Amino acid sequence: MAEPDSPEGLITANRLTKTFPSPRGLVTALDDITFSLKKGSITGLIGPDGAGKTTLMRLLAGLLLPDSGEIKIMGINPSKDPLSVQGSIGYMPQKFGLYEDLSVQENLDLYASLQGVPQDRREDLYVPLLAMTGLSPFQKRLAGQLSGGMKQKLGIACSLVHQPPILLLDEPTVGVDPVSRRELWEILKKLVSESGSTLFVSTSYLDEAERCNEILILYNGKILGNGTPEAFRMEVAGRGYRAEAPGQSLRVVEPKLSVLPGVVDTVLEGSTVRVVMDSDMPPSVPQGLGKILLHPAPPRFEDAFMSRIKKVTRENPKTISIDRLYPKHSQEQKNIPEKPENAIDVENLVRDFGTFRAVDNLTFHVRKGEVFGLLGANGAGKTTTFRMLAGLLEPSGGKLIVAGKDVRKAAAQARQNIGYMAQKFSLYSQLTVFQNLIFFSSAYGLSGSLQKEKIQNSLTFFELEPYRNVSSGILPLGFRQRLALSCALIHEPSILFLDEPTSGVDPNARREFWHIINALAIVGVSVLVTTHFMEEAEYCDRLVIMAQGTLLAMGNPEEIKEKTRTPQMPEPSLEDAFVSLLSDFSRTQGDHQ
Repeated sequence: MAEPDSPEGLITANRLTKTFPSPRGLVTALDDITFSLKKGSITGLIGPDGAGKTTLMRLLAGLLLPDSGEIKIMGINPSKDPLSVQGSIGYMPQKFGLYEDLSVQENLDLYASLQGVPQDRREDLYVPLLAMTGLSPFQKRLAGQLSGGMKQKLGIACSLVHQPPILLLDEPTVGVDPVSRRELWEILKKLVSESGSTLFVSTSYLDEAERCNEILILYNGKILGNGTPEAFRMEVAGRGYRAEAPGQSLRVVEPKLSVLPGVVDTVLEGSTVRVVMDSDMPPSVPQGLGKILLHPAPPRFEDAFMSRIKKVTRENPKTISIDRLYPKHSQEQKNIPEKPENAIDVENLVRDFGTFRAVDNLTFHVRKGEVFGLLGANGAGKTTTFRMLAGLLEPSGGKLIVAGKDVRKAAAQARQNIGYMAQKFSLYSQLTVFQNLIFFSSAYGLSGSLQKEKIQNSLTFFELEPYRNVSSGILPLGFRQRLALSCALIHEPSILFLDEPTSGVDPNARREFWHIINALAIVGVSVLVTTHFMEEAEYCDRLVIMAQGTLLAMGNPEEIKEKTRTPQMPEPSLEDAFVSLLSDFSRTQGDHQ
């Protein structure tokens, strides 16, 4: 048994198994897993949707009991003595229970009371917590009025209010913008270095895994790998390439490279396609693909993760064909004009909520067949802009033309050409997959044999047939996203609005999702998307970066990066550029106040 102060085995799990009943039978969430976490380290828990990450977190926190196996935390079994363990743990679940009608200070007081923190010690505890999270100026602000990133920081502060030596964080950065994500990780690193705390953090952002001391990969309830980021990177050293395709659209080239023999992963990376092989042999590119230039790429953890996942799933690469899903567009809109017409015109758009201006004189245009990105920190006005474009929110001023219709005068006609996938799961959770498809197709005016054909094509294309009669609310997150997208596309819209469509979705599912989006764009569908994944923004033909409702920058990804290129940062990533632009804006705002 590990001693509480031992450098090894502060948290141990031995042959841990947990199952749950479901409508489809018994589901094994964790399958005979064994691992050990070191004291004073940050361990990342990585895995696809449904891998068992949240179940493991809840077992460690003493909120669930295992079917078999044993857990020891600081030498204590949480199944036998949960209160002792819970007193040593700070646990922040995916949906942390902040009270939005209480202020920052009142939330801290509530959690201090729940943890039995004496009144006379609280002020001494609050001061460093508020300083570390940057919430000192906002103690009187209601939690419901905080940005997404600030809410996550408050959740961490509340989890730490009783000074636990162990902190369990379940996806703390989902839906948080890149600036806030960096700030959150600085808080976590400072916490470990100054207090010696032990952190166990699950995340769907693979770049965050690189920030951890150790990484534990879960897949289908089993441990797929355990080690340092460097050890994982060395597994795939010499197997990564950056492929240039001069004069060709990467949106067209990337799916063709993905199905070549030996390729285990492809993803856009700047002005190239990153290709990962299953061996040291470079990809054999047929002449039919045109001129492809290959350059060796340094290994990264994401390459190793995708390689391991593909070996386990043994899925054959698939070429996406949307002909059956979009027969009209496939027939009529494959040839996009060299100077395509605009699908969306936004000019001097304004939206006020009382005295607060959420969108301030925003102007941009989206062309037919273009993937256009709206990027910005939480609270930048992206979702408000989306809701106005979809005719769900009345603008305070400006012009909105969508599919040739003035949204302010003919919102209903404009909506017939729009597919809208909301930021939060907006389907009917009590209805089955099939019933949701019936409802949304009927709402878009489909009926009879055409409706039946469209529904069956959606079930087949999105591989939802096995879940046909399953309530959508209990689907794995990746399949919920598939269903939401299928409902948005069922009437074959010419314009697709995607509001953070892959938030919380694992990297494999995100790749599948973007293969579909790219295929839609190729046949002429215009896509307007918001995302906090900067690597996803690389798929955009053009994008804008917003802050406090105003436009900071607009251009293609390379033009955006060029704006922030300096001698100190000669090769900025899109995330570097995003953070730099937002930081410059914040400093300017501070100077004006």
